[in-house]
Amino acid sequence: MATVTTDPLVGRLVDGRYEVVSRIARGGMATVYRAVDRRLDRDVALKIMHPHLAEGATGADFVSRFRREARSAARLTHPGLVAVYDQGLDGETSYLTMEFVAGSNLRRLLLTEGTLSLGRTLDVLSEVLDALAAAHRAGLVHRDVKPENVLLDTDGRLKVTDFGLARAVNDVTSTTTGTILGTVAYLSPELIATGACDARTDVYAVGMLAYEMLLGSVPHTGSTPIQVAFQHVNNDVPPASDAAPWIGPEVDGLLCALAARDPADRPADAAAALALVRSVRAALDPADLERRVDPPAGTHPTEASAEAPAGRAATGAVAPVRAADGTAPTATLAALSLHEREAAGLTEPLAVGHVVTPTTLTGPPAAAGTGGRPRTGRARPLVWTLVVLLVLAAGGGAAAWWFTSGPGAFTTVPDGLAGASQAEARGVLDEAGLDASVEERYDDTVPAGAVVSSDPSSGDAVRKDGSVQLVVSRGVRMLTVPTGLVGATQDDATSALQSADLTLGEPIPEHHDEVPAGQVMAVTDPEGGTIEEGSTIRHDVPVVLTVSAGPAPVVVPQVTGAERDAAVRTLEDEGLVVEVTEEYSETVPAGTVVRQDPEEGSDVVRTDTVAVVVSLGPPLVEVPNTYGRNAEDAEKALTDAGFAVEVRHPQGITPLNIVYAQDPPGGDGRTAPKGSTIVINVF
Repeated sequence: MATVTTDPLVGRLVDGRYEVVSRIARGGMATVYRAVDRRLDRDVALKIMHPHLAEGATGADFVSRFRREARSAARLTHPGLVAVYDQGLDGETSYLTMEFVAGSNLRRLLLTEGTLSLGRTLDVLSEVLDALAAAHRAGLVHRDVKPENVLLDTDGRLKVTDFGLARAVNDVTSTTTGTILGTVAYLSPELIATGACDARTDVYAVGMLAYEMLLGSVPHTGSTPIQVAFQHVNNDVPPASDAAPWIGPEVDGLLCALAARDPADRPADAAAALALVRSVRAALDPADLERRVDPPAGTHPTEASAEAPAGRAATGAVAPVRAADGTAPTATLAALSLHEREAAGLTEPLAVGHVVTPTTLTGPPAAAGTGGRPRTGRARPLVWTLVVLLVLAAGGGAAAWWFTSGPGAFTTVPDGLAGASQAEARGVLDEAGLDASVEERYDDTVPAGAVVSSDPSSGDAVRKDGSVQLVVSRGVRMLTVPTGLVGATQDDATSALQSADLTLGEPIPEHHDEVPAGQVMAVTDPEGGTIEEGSTIRHDVPVVLTVSAGPAPVVVPQVTGAERDAAVRTLEDEGLVVEVTEEYSETVPAGTVVRQDPEEGSDVVRTDTVAVVVSLGPPLVEVPNTYGRNAEDAEKALTDAGFAVEVRHPQGITPLNIVYAQDPPGGDGRTAPKGSTIVINVF
């Protein structure tokens, strides 16, 4: 029994964000945990790189490449690809967070069922290749396609995971130590021999995957990794019909094409391989699609270990053994046999370009004529030639399939279509013996009349009697700006622009004393240039509406106590309308503001009215006539009327004490301001 130790990361918080709940799997490059993203409150798959990858002189290079590959993988969006959320460095720990897929994986399905029916095998291949095609179109190669990296969610949908990690590791290890890491059962010959890979490397791994799903085992086996690697480089895969005679030449041809030793003999990428799989499936008898190969002798389909967590998203999957305390332990990988390591999908270190003939070559013998002997430079049988011979050997009907539905019925779409004129592209297709159909479409960058794209794309597989659809540019789409926008309400103008299919920019609110709120005042582009109504503009130019926000808000200033003219200027400077009234005041001097409404500090808007009351001074009252009256009586009468009285004695003596003069004079309805002074002269 392998020694186990408690995993110290379970229960820890990585990078202050990811709380590790349990370990899912451990492989040759990383360990995968189920974790909770405490910031977003969601389950994630947390992949922790093995520390030794970031050690030594190559550590920094690995971390840099790992981050770059993680960013590339994060840009991939496809329902068949596990989403990459985040990557980072916590101390010495490089990690990657991915979508947590609740369910199982293809490895556990194969452990449970042994083999899959032909139809189900082709369905799985189609889904895997469709996902890989999205990556290949983006220029990204997986490099570690295997059953462990094909996840099955609880609804039975497939998702491919682990893009970028194998590349980041191998880019460093292959140049510094001369070794590559990978699951040896699925490594392509060119990756083993030279370390080189492209999209066809993934196609080869899918071929191994197809063989295993259909027949229950990979075609190349051995007791050591070097023995398996030797067979990849030197032996062709035997026809599947050797193990199950009911399998037709169409399927033999498909497997041989996918798993061809020479990359030039394989489909160019996952998209081309997918087209081949679909054409083969369409040519098969529905009854054959339901048939299934019995699992190989000595293997027993079992229920996948209940100890392995259901959800995962990782490279490699060793079902963890639970420690007594319930924590996830770590198995010693060196204690596992090659068969156990292959069954677990573990990565293996393998020297690049040093594959030699092993002392003991294990595994089933190759079928006669299928490359069971080592490949030589003088006599290298091409895989396509092998497939043709198999088809011809199967009879005239099979030969007809080869040239009507099989690989022989296909060619590749020629290069030079995109950017060419429609006439030039038609000429290129005509020379290739292909028909062309045309769909015109607006394009913002490709000139009118030039080809934007084709379906299938250049390099993709197409039937020799098929047709290629050319998407031809109509140039930039130009649209007419509606009239009547200025002066309309914002809602009406917006509806008119939307009806014209124009792009709406963010409206600009602008205060205006006269234009009502919500009414459009101007139509411009984002740089402020005027867009004329009725003119023609590009469809992608945002149309910006300047909309009145009504008069601007202001705060009423203090004018009470100010002189009338000064108060009016102050209020008008704020854009307010002044309404002046006058009234008498015994306390406020004439011409001074007595009060205002609204008061100081009130919130109003420009053009609102502020009423001010200006003092006329004291009220006018009738002046009594005191001429000839006794001085005391005269003074009392004036005082009672509200006047101040000044008594003068011009003669120096007042023998009669009678008023003989008054200023201002009184009587006859004469008035004077209340409180003013009346002078009387007494004799």
